[in-house]
Amino acid sequence: MKLLILYEHPASLGSMSTQGQLLYQGLKENGIECYPAHYQERAKEREFFYRAIKPDVVIGIGWWADTPQLIREPQKFNILPVPWLLSDGWVANYHSDINALPLVFVTSFWVKETYKRDMVDVKNFEVLHVGYDPKLFRPLPKDQAGVREVRRMFGVKDDEKMILTMGGDTTSKGAQEMIVALAKVNQQFKNWKYVCKSTTSACAHNHHEEELNLMDKLGLPKDKIVYVTDDFSREMVPFLLNAANIYAAPSRIEGFGMIQVEAMACGTPVISIDAMGPKDTIVHGETGFLAKVGGTVELTDEWVNEEMGFDEAFKVKFEKPKIFAYRADIDELADYTLKLLTDEKLAREMGEKAARHALENFDYKKLARHCLNILQEKLNLK
Repeated sequence: MKLLILYEHPASLGSMSTQGQLLYQGLKENGIECYPAHYQERAKEREFFYRAIKPDVVIGIGWWADTPQLIREPQKFNILPVPWLLSDGWVANYHSDINALPLVFVTSFWVKETYKRDMVDVKNFEVLHVGYDPKLFRPLPKDQAGVREVRRMFGVKDDEKMILTMGGDTTSKGAQEMIVALAKVNQQFKNWKYVCKSTTSACAHNHHEEELNLMDKLGLPKDKIVYVTDDFSREMVPFLLNAANIYAAPSRIEGFGMIQVEAMACGTPVISIDAMGPKDTIVHGETGFLAKVGGTVELTDEWVNEEMGFDEAFKVKFEKPKIFAYRADIDELADYTLKLLTDEKLAREMGEKAARHALENFDYKKLARHCLNILQEKLNLK
């Protein structure tokens, strides 16, 4: 079997790039002849692989809007595409392209349900979870030098409990819901710091202003929450996750939640939301807590544009409202956070179970083997 893996290659700090790199790496380590290529840039390089290597299958990582690159382009060279699709909340186009495929991978059962809701035929869909590298992401002692240095960098004192949220603008990861919950927690337990690792985007900056105003409204001291916009390599992230006592990500939209799995792999209990991708990865009450859904954002229409494969931008009216985002229940977030902050035995045992759960279920080599098994079974490849 020969495979071509399309993703953001060479690997960058982005989650989709890491997702592709770990699949490629896992397939190679499972003895498969495979090659990596960028899914959008360097078209001539992809053409070289199509013509010279002639892979049996092209696995492309992206969204439905990437159909021209992930599906149509390999088909022009008579090569079978098997996209590994994420979801950005809804599916607006390319239904017939996707429906005609004998196999489609998706990152979670929620992603599969999203495609089904939006009238895609999912009979050939298979859930393939995203892996992590256990050589990098593993538990470290709290007094390990790198872990201690991270806490010092973020201004977390030795006796303080550190809560961490990472990714995107952090608001999409549930930071505002956590801030409201922490205002409740602070009435009973004050020895904590909340570290939000965000990007430098305009969106993140605007949300940061919202969160500062929210803290003022709630009467939370500004020094309780630390905002970090520096970029960190994959090699440094495990130190961040090990430095935290709790990883909090009750995401508003989350197709899988790679960083949540990596946090569990580091032995850090996770607080998330009982919806979307986290339902696939976190065992409630054992490896972390899943707060119930406290509300949703539903839309009756939405814009589409040329980047989605349409000739022009226009607004689509939905027959019935679609859920585009979730909000975790504040009271449950506060309750779970307080439990983990005050019950060290619970936090320790939950972290130990989380690390075992991640290793048993999300090791990238095991998931690469699972990918191969599906390819062999569904496509009769050897």
